[in-house]
Amino acid sequence: MTHLRLTAKTRDVSTVDPEAVEPEASDELPRWFGHFFLYDQIGEGGMARIYLARSQTELGAERQVAVKQILPMLSRSESFGRKLIEEAKLCSQLSHGNIVQVMDLGREDGLLYIAMEYVEGFDLRELLRRCSRGRISLPIEFSLAVVIETLRALDFAHRLGDESGKPLGIVHRDVSPSNILLSFEGEVKLCDFGIARALSAEPSADDEPAGKSGYMSPEAALGKELDGRADVFCVGIILWELLAGRRLYKAPKGSAPSLERAALAEIPSLPIRGLAQETQLHEIVMRSLSRAVDERYASAHDMLEDLERYAEEAELAASPLRFRDWLNEHFGRDIVAQRRARERHARELLDSLPPRSPGRTSSPSFPPLDQPLGVVSAPATAGGFATHSKTASAPAAAAVAVLLLAVASLAYIFV
Repeated sequence: MTHLRLTAKTRDVSTVDPEAVEPEASDELPRWFGHFFLYDQIGEGGMARIYLARSQTELGAERQVAVKQILPMLSRSESFGRKLIEEAKLCSQLSHGNIVQVMDLGREDGLLYIAMEYVEGFDLRELLRRCSRGRISLPIEFSLAVVIETLRALDFAHRLGDESGKPLGIVHRDVSPSNILLSFEGEVKLCDFGIARALSAEPSADDEPAGKSGYMSPEAALGKELDGRADVFCVGIILWELLAGRRLYKAPKGSAPSLERAALAEIPSLPIRGLAQETQLHEIVMRSLSRAVDERYASAHDMLEDLERYAEEAELAASPLRFRDWLNEHFGRDIVAQRRARERHARELLDSLPPRSPGRTSSPSFPPLDQPLGVVSAPATAGGFATHSKTASAPAAAAVAVLLLAVASLAYIFV
């Protein structure tokens, strides 16, 4: 079982000194941030900036990680800090191949941060955007594989219990394409467990629930108590969109669907595409999207069983190896080559520096790295991984890294 490493400063992570200097997030790169050498900003959203970094201990041990640096406004919040620690400790027990591992939580220079496993690839949302832009169809077997692996992650999380076997009651609350990460090795990993719940501790002007309204269960939109079936509904939305080739809830350009639409949960019938045993597949989707919670799949496990059975019987099962080859053929080679060049430059720069003094967090003067890969912006929605920009640069999305660090389907382009 993986345990979250809490830094010495984490004990005070939820305590804010009103006399303290206002924390500021520096834009300068590369730079030290605690024991992390930040050298590329790979995302930014309404909650945090995400950096690619090398973690270095005082004894010289290193690893590549993603660092999610919480923005100053939230870092100053006692309620958010307290809830983030609570959720991080809980979610650190989520050791599973389909879940992004959280390795560290702390406060540095007045800013909260989360360090997590780095996944080389991009999220499902970015993949679909690239498919649409390049008019590349996403084969149905890969769409099913992504949803199946996401269900595996949720099944594990929902069933996880404490030492006595009592369920921990973990609910993701923000299952959406931007939180489903796809590696160039064909892996599918779900990230940001607990972030939406931590954000819900923050009072907002309109008192809206945390999460993305376009991927929200009706009970979440109504502010009701949630269980694992709320996550099942979110997965159902993703599967519906992959099969339909469009968004379930359309909204004016640049805006999110309303909470009222999410609460009504009016689900249109799926178009007929001529798939094998298509009626069976549509029944799975519509059951997962039942507005009445009791008529929905009782668990992610139940939906997973039905979807796996369908994929096998319809001969639409896909291996991670085939998915890996497809991703690399269409997107991976150029992206990985650019990333490797940038990593080598950062490595050379780090090796040229004098030993870092213990406890030093400020940066010496660094020569700039080559032209940055770019920053992907995200709307100020809760907990979303930062690949929401309408003008996301191609290389920037390459390094989608992950946390406590994803629609075109068949031959149809997502609109």
